[in-house]
Amino acid sequence: MSALINTDFPSLTLFSKGKVRDVYLTSSPDHLLFAATDRISVFDVILRNGVPDKGKLLTKISLFWFDKLKDIVPNHVVTADVDSMPEEVRQYKDQLEGRVMLVKKAKIIPIEAIVRGYLTGSAWAEYKKHGTVHGIPQPAGLVESQKFPEPFLTPSTKAEQGAHDENLSPEQGAKLIGADLYARVSEIALKLYSTAAAYAHTRGLILADTKFEFGLVSSPGSPDELIVVDEVLTPDSSRYWPLDQYAPGGPQPSFDKQYVRDYLTGVGYRKGLEAGPEGKAGEGWEVEESVIEGTRKRYQEAYQMLTGEV
Repeated sequence: MSALINTDFPSLTLFSKGKVRDVYLTSSPDHLLFAATDRISVFDVILRNGVPDKGKLLTKISLFWFDKLKDIVPNHVVTADVDSMPEEVRQYKDQLEGRVMLVKKAKIIPIEAIVRGYLTGSAWAEYKKHGTVHGIPQPAGLVESQKFPEPFLTPSTKAEQGAHDENLSPEQGAKLIGADLYARVSEIALKLYSTAAAYAHTRGLILADTKFEFGLVSSPGSPDELIVVDEVLTPDSSRYWPLDQYAPGGPQPSFDKQYVRDYLTGVGYRKGLEAGPEGKAGEGWEVEESVIEGTRKRYQEAYQMLTGEV
């Protein structure tokens, strides 16, 4: 089974290339084509080898959540049915089936809304040093993977490919996009997280944290509409832990990219050595096939647990 690392649609115009998704223009001025590849990005770095079927799994999980959460906030999905897409897209159906969405064009709000329910990852690293998360003071005596008294929003910048996202304080986030818009984004992100976390719990999963991205859609004579864009609540953008194995006080088994992060740090990865394990420019990082297969199985299991589908 091979992984789709790059898309190639000669008659479509590439609009942007993200860490995982390739975005194309369509004949509709109001719509874009989102194609989820099998690339995997860890520490904001794209690895040389991808995870087979990852793009299809991410698309299915996102579509599941977009539908489940649509009463909280509208989303950018127009259709995931290739046969209902513009003619210039349909000719690539064999490559696109299961991994694309036709979406509304939106003005992207330039922050990532990270909602944290549990003390883990970079939040744990900061807490150990300073007793804060994104500069926000936290109660003393918390242990790794402990549940916070209440989930809260920690914004970050939305970096271009090859660059690192930068953590922001809530005050910095509000200054960047405006206090009123930040308040709306914060309220909706927290509601999305709480609703999703409660559902995941019924499926035997803990949603430790996640990130959302938002955009604004203009309509003549109406205020801009806030929508959620990109992907939602996938193992790429979220940490899922098995509920029956949860034990605060250390790292948790996970259904997300933590498996790959742990592998990379174990073989010597650290920020600043993105070019390759020996620092050779342009070679990039590659992971063992056993890690790739283990990651694929974790993503597949997360999808099955969330949706009940095989």
